[in-house]
Amino acid sequence: MQTFALKNRQITTELPAFVMGIVNVTPDSFWCESRGGAEHALELIEQGADILDIGAESTRPGSAYVSAEEEIRRMIPVIEEIRKHSDIPISVDTRKKIVMEKALEAGADILNDISALEDDPEMVAFCAETDIPVILMHKRGIPVNMQNNGKYEDVFEEVSSYLEGRAEFAVKSGIRPERIVVDPGIGFGKDFDANVMLIKKTGELCHGKYPVLMALSRKSCIGQMTGREVQDRLSGTLAADLVSVMNGAFMVRVHDVKETVDTLQVLRYIR
Repeated sequence: MQTFALKNRQITTELPAFVMGIVNVTPDSFWCESRGGAEHALELIEQGADILDIGAESTRPGSAYVSAEEEIRRMIPVIEEIRKHSDIPISVDTRKKIVMEKALEAGADILNDISALEDDPEMVAFCAETDIPVILMHKRGIPVNMQNNGKYEDVFEEVSSYLEGRAEFAVKSGIRPERIVVDPGIGFGKDFDANVMLIKKTGELCHGKYPVLMALSRKSCIGQMTGREVQDRLSGTLAADLVSVMNGAFMVRVHDVKETVDTLQVLRYIR
């Protein structure tokens, strides 16, 4: 059994890892079937998601950032509608404190920050004050240019060291260590070999100090491994998620919740 402490409650799963379902309230996310509002979110709950991750700003390679006002306009009605039907934990994929503040007021629970608390200097104090869990991700550059430099001398050491440093910054700023999850940022400024190495060594990140979220769903590295386009990467994604959980992942962020739950159920019983 896995446990995850939110601000006011604790959630558990009998699966080997928590399943986080992706809800993109954007017009340009790379996998079109992840786009949608509360109706899509409720479908993912029915399929067995433990957590929903709602994003209103696409971070796919080549995408442009949007304003806080646009994020709020897209996201808040969706959170409010979900809360009429479910108390499922909601993670908010944002880099902006004002967006997270509005989302928390609407019923969200978790911050998922691709900038690891770097982009908005007010974010870390807000998270410490509200005592919410934070997911800290590694990336290089910004989405519009992040794939221009994906080479590393030692990708695992660099990513692990960066995440450990950002976690230490968070703790020194008042965020409790048990509130921190780290994400190596598969596909965010990394070439194929770098992505593969990080999947292989999932559980070794930050010397095992923090639980690890892996977000592999239908990404380009899965396409490189299988030779498949995004619409045909389900099997490859399930295999990669399974390996990452066997290697120590605490949570997987996925488009295909039902299939992921089934895969992890098999691992649960066999292992």
